[in-house]
Amino acid sequence: MTNEPLSFPRRSARTQRFTSGAPRAFTVAPDGSRVVFLRSSSGTDRANQLWVLDVAEGRERPAADPAVLLRGATERLSAPERARRERSREGGAGIVGYATDMAVELASFTLSGRLFTAELRAGTARELRVPGPVIDPRPSPDGRLVAYVAGGALRVVGAGGEDDRALAEPDPGERSGSVSYGLAEFIAAEEMGRSRGFWWSPESDRLLVARVDDSPVQRWWISDPARPESEPQRVAYPSAGSANAEVRLFVAGLDGARTEVSWDRARYPYLAHAHWSAAGAPLILVQARDQRSQLFLAVDPDSGSTRMVHADEDPTWLDLFPGVPCWSPGGQLVRIVDEGGARVLAFGERPLTGAQLHVRAVLDVSADDVLVAASAGEAAALPETGEVHVYRVNELGVERLSQEPGVHSAVRAGGVTVLVSSVLDRPGAQVRVLRGGKKATTVTSYAEHPGLSPRVTLTQGGAQKIPCAVLMPTDYDGDNPLPVLLDPYGGPHGPRVLAAHNAYLTSQWFADQGFAVVVADGRGTPGRSPAWEKAIRDDFTVTLDDQVEALHSLAERFPLDLSRVAIRGWSYGGWLAGLAVLRRPDVFHAGIAGAPVTDWRLYDTHYTERYLGDPATNAAAYTGSSLVTDEGLSEPAEPHRPLLIVHGLADDNVVAAHTLRLSSALLAAGRPHEVLPLSGVTHMTPQETVAENLLLLQVDFLKRALALTRAERSEDGNEPG
Repeated sequence: MTNEPLSFPRRSARTQRFTSGAPRAFTVAPDGSRVVFLRSSSGTDRANQLWVLDVAEGRERPAADPAVLLRGATERLSAPERARRERSREGGAGIVGYATDMAVELASFTLSGRLFTAELRAGTARELRVPGPVIDPRPSPDGRLVAYVAGGALRVVGAGGEDDRALAEPDPGERSGSVSYGLAEFIAAEEMGRSRGFWWSPESDRLLVARVDDSPVQRWWISDPARPESEPQRVAYPSAGSANAEVRLFVAGLDGARTEVSWDRARYPYLAHAHWSAAGAPLILVQARDQRSQLFLAVDPDSGSTRMVHADEDPTWLDLFPGVPCWSPGGQLVRIVDEGGARVLAFGERPLTGAQLHVRAVLDVSADDVLVAASAGEAAALPETGEVHVYRVNELGVERLSQEPGVHSAVRAGGVTVLVSSVLDRPGAQVRVLRGGKKATTVTSYAEHPGLSPRVTLTQGGAQKIPCAVLMPTDYDGDNPLPVLLDPYGGPHGPRVLAAHNAYLTSQWFADQGFAVVVADGRGTPGRSPAWEKAIRDDFTVTLDDQVEALHSLAERFPLDLSRVAIRGWSYGGWLAGLAVLRRPDVFHAGIAGAPVTDWRLYDTHYTERYLGDPATNAAAYTGSSLVTDEGLSEPAEPHRPLLIVHGLADDNVVAAHTLRLSSALLAAGRPHEVLPLSGVTHMTPQETVAENLLLLQVDFLKRALALTRAERSEDGNEPG
């Protein structure tokens, strides 16, 4: 036995990157008396329990414990549930999601595909015996019923387990497995932020139900070569330019009657969002396939007819945002819109914010104000690099609720706000419960301390003032220039420059291996301005230009050895790392491409076509932005640079074909490279030993690759001084 402490890579993997044991997924009761949330029992326990906080007493108590409800049995996930968790990047276990009734007295959730409910006041939980495996159970607003999906059908059962029945199910003549009711299709869950497929009416007497037919979608096969005895998994994957699933919407009564909701589905095939509250008719947002026009439609639930409430158009693309569209309690349409070069909150037809704020999400809408998350806009007095704050907005003005520099979010109801705050000088997130703007209590976190603190400087780089973070080794004395590791994501939806401690833990660990680590959020990354995000239209490679600009600018202020520069990244960041090595070997001397998109024709419709258009009519954009084409490497430059490519063979988001095609093209071009295939691993890497060893192997590769580059320069008489 050994008493040596675990390494950071092992501790990071074991703690789910130090997120296990942290409270999350908060719901506040409308009377402000209770806060419901999820949390595991320790920093190394992945299995979440359902908890209730009594706000007045400040007392926390468990409402549902998976270990008790499953009687110690191992949790078993159905294939649809595994797919749902992959779409949401959920690496936890136990109760990973729940829904409540309007009063927040009844919660429903699944374990091992079985349906459970919890009485939140009493703190008791029970199983409802229904057909399974159960997906996405949701109580009716009045708490009398629970709707759920099983076997492709939307079903409903009494809260006591009585009168289970199907409300909408595939017809016997429909292709087996291609039609489902009540579930989000692949691209809605993966790219639109819509993870659900049914919505209760506020009166609890009927539901909006999505019907998905994925038979038009091409079939791909995901296999595990390490298990030749296992059949490949057949998946419906809508790659760029190919057919999407057909999505229709119905109003379903509790008696099984169905009325189809009508809109121009040929022109607006994407059902992006749905909202049904007591403030107005059911509201849906539908998008054109090119995502340059969209309609906000009010639904007549009796006839299924729709009327246009608002229409948006944009010559580049229209983004989707969390929390909107919705009705205010007074019946005004609340949305986020790009107007006058800024991203603003619109209330009815009137913008309530300007260019000082870049609105990112609507968190809550009350009769008095709208709660939003926003970063500094282009007209802000200070850049507030990496910060996201919570604001109250109404016709009288804007008030910031979060004061400490950091990344903040919130949920609110009944005069109670749960404010979740992450800052640079404190690990994890602090959760404060506010009543009337004053602290009432806090929610305990069991997350482990990471054992290191980032030595990070937030700054801006280059003429474009690119948001950057620079990390130096903990014990660095400032005497000698250091080899550089760029550690970006660099693309849409994925900001990496954040004023938050835990955002840089892995980057700091790499820095402590002897690197100066640079994280840069160039054009295309969110949080600055619409023009900044939309600058990548038709050309992803501007992302690489900005990494180079940031690097060279920072080298004027930080001790960066530009003769030894590497880059690593995952997914879009993996593509960026591959692009850097292949097209700018004058700048980058080694790269690690994790799960890279190498041929953008192989990535999904809603994401790829938003940025690059239709591959049939905009082929040049795809060729210019891809690492490989049908002819081989796309625009490779000399000299060759070491490249490590890592890919999970079970990845159904960025399929392993991306890496295999790149490797084949590199081989055909005579370019040495290394490929690390991960058997049984998806786009996430939750397995403890895999996650740990991936970090260790990356450091080993970087040290070998940069040492080799230095030796080659020495032979040429150009050894860096």
